[in-house]
Amino acid sequence: MWQNLSTRCCSKIRTMSKPKIVVCLGSSCFSRGNENLVQIIEQYLVQNGLQDETDVELFGTLCQGRCAEGPNVMIDGTLYTRVDPGVMLDLLKKTLPAKKQ
Repeated sequence: MWQNLSTRCCSKIRTMSKPKIVVCLGSSCFSRGNENLVQIIEQYLVQNGLQDETDVELFGTLCQGRCAEGPNVMIDGTLYTRVDPGVMLDLLKKTLPAKKQ
């Protein structure tokens, strides 16, 4: 019984947590376009009534050692490689639907 209660409790906590986006800002990913991806993320948040720290956790990180596959972005623990602006927008739409006004 306790195990079942714990599983239900923890799954609810996980679904209530904010999405976490981590953008690699190592020199290779940065030169391949992650600087632009950060701007795309910030614009998407504003355009959809979302705020960093309130609705989503947005972080930059140093090199994660996957330079050949960059630009790299991690969303909720899933690594996405070779992310271009179009892919970034698709990921944001999937992960962060617009806030209802």
